[in-house]
Amino acid sequence: MLNSKNERELAYVVTIDEVTSIEGYDRVELAHVGGWTVVVGKGEFHKGDPAIYFEIDSKLPEVEPFTNMEFLAKKGYKIKTQKMCKSISQGLLMSARNFGWIADPISKSIYNDQKNEIYSIEDESRFLTKQLGVTYYVAEDNIRKSSSTADKYKSMARRHSKLFSHGLFRWLMRRDWGKKLLFVFFGKKKDKKSDWPVWVVKTDEERVQNMPWILEDKEPWVATEKIDGTSTTFTLKRGKWPRKDEFYVCSRNVVFDKSDKTCFYDNNVYLEMAEKYHIFDKMKQLLYNQFSDCEWITIQGETYGPGVQKRDYHAIEHAFMAFNFITSKDGRWGTEKMVELLQEQMDIPCVPVLDTNFIMPDTVEELLAYATAESVCDHDLREGIVFRSKDGSKSFKAVSNEFLMKYHQ
Repeated sequence: MLNSKNERELAYVVTIDEVTSIEGYDRVELAHVGGWTVVVGKGEFHKGDPAIYFEIDSKLPEVEPFTNMEFLAKKGYKIKTQKMCKSISQGLLMSARNFGWIADPISKSIYNDQKNEIYSIEDESRFLTKQLGVTYYVAEDNIRKSSSTADKYKSMARRHSKLFSHGLFRWLMRRDWGKKLLFVFFGKKKDKKSDWPVWVVKTDEERVQNMPWILEDKEPWVATEKIDGTSTTFTLKRGKWPRKDEFYVCSRNVVFDKSDKTCFYDNNVYLEMAEKYHIFDKMKQLLYNQFSDCEWITIQGETYGPGVQKRDYHAIEHAFMAFNFITSKDGRWGTEKMVELLQEQMDIPCVPVLDTNFIMPDTVEELLAYATAESVCDHDLREGIVFRSKDGSKSFKAVSNEFLMKYHQ
């Protein structure tokens, strides 16, 4: 689930929507949370119960209460998509009492009396990823998908190291309210080229399981194949004299402004794509001709191929496919309009368009079944599908469960 900063949360408070039996199994049943289904112990949860849900891709810390659960230790404390008791189980559900907390079904919240805190599904207090020490189980994802910038308070202290070495400042830095107070006076800094371009929204799509109500929208959607690669962003901002134009090449969270900057892969695939497709020259041509009334334009997409992910699409070299075109004036374009501009006019490949008039089915299960099919790129199993509204304003993804079980084990 994404929080208000468009960052993925791995642990959060939910309400159990339904509990159903599993034919042939008396000791377990199926709990339903949004579009997710989780195999749980018989009678462990009931409809309307608040609970703590841990998404797939999570790695739990090896501390109590997780170490009290033998089955987690056998799996290395990793949460993955799996088939259990002839059912798909995705994620882990734990009750408030596992943590010594109190669940209140009426307010749909959990009370932590040790810290005098309430975690409610009604606001961002529901997110417990950092508090519970949950990380991604793939080590690279903790670099790639978590925030790339250092703790802002530590960065502030480093910029004013002499001042922050005094006792009063050290005392304030040990307290949350103290750090926030100091940040008001010392937190501002001049932008550097290596800082994230503030006008760019980081790429991530919410999973349909976290927003099943979207299926009620029966207007035509555009369906594109989801490419299993690494998120890549190119953005160009018009310079105001005497400043030069600002061109950024980014991963999901990191600006790669130099060819020798440490990358997650053997070479800097992000700059490689910028050079391969002559992105800067093409974006400058667009910004100063077709988009002369825009302050900036952005292209976002996926870099894929050998060594990027387990799924390499049988490619012999790295390649790029765009999925977003965004301007300061119009926001994100619709997919069809984007393909016409980038692929047909500028020779920048775009993600495969599967259907330009897709009507949503009634259930998440039907949509996930549709997401599971051959890739049009190499006829192997595709990762899933990204759906966008015609105008590009709304979007979400449906990831194939079969893909997750094959490539994320």
